[in-house]
Amino acid sequence: MQSCFHLAYHVTDLDEARAFYGGLLGCSEGRSTDTWVDFDFFGHQISLHRGTPFETTNTGKVGDHMVPMPHLGVILDMESWTALAEKLELAGVDFVIPPTVRFKGEPGEQSTMFFRDPSGNPIEVKGFADTSGIFAS
Repeated sequence: MQSCFHLAYHVTDLDEARAFYGGLLGCSEGRSTDTWVDFDFFGHQISLHRGTPFETTNTGKVGDHMVPMPHLGVILDMESWTALAEKLELAGVDFVIPPTVRFKGEPGEQSTMFFRDPSGNPIEVKGFADTSGIFAS
């Protein structure tokens, strides 16, 4: 088995979370109770618990952008990234950073987008055409 991460964090409304993570992002729902729900977040397990989301600030300087910290992120292949970006744009998602390419022509060239879930939790989705660049310096 390839290792995967597990991350648990708060959301304010489980029904909104189900619509966003399950309906919009296409994540499969796993186990749940009346206070939490698990999702297969692109091959990783997230557990969303009803509560007060963590505080974030735009303090992460990456290239020319200040990004929300902390944030959840995932890396997809370019075909999946492009399909998700188009789906989110069609849904009218309010992007923190709209789909864009960073570090063009440099080691680590990547496509990225930042958006928030309905509870305000920031999410970054990256796409790499060449996955050997994920850890490039």
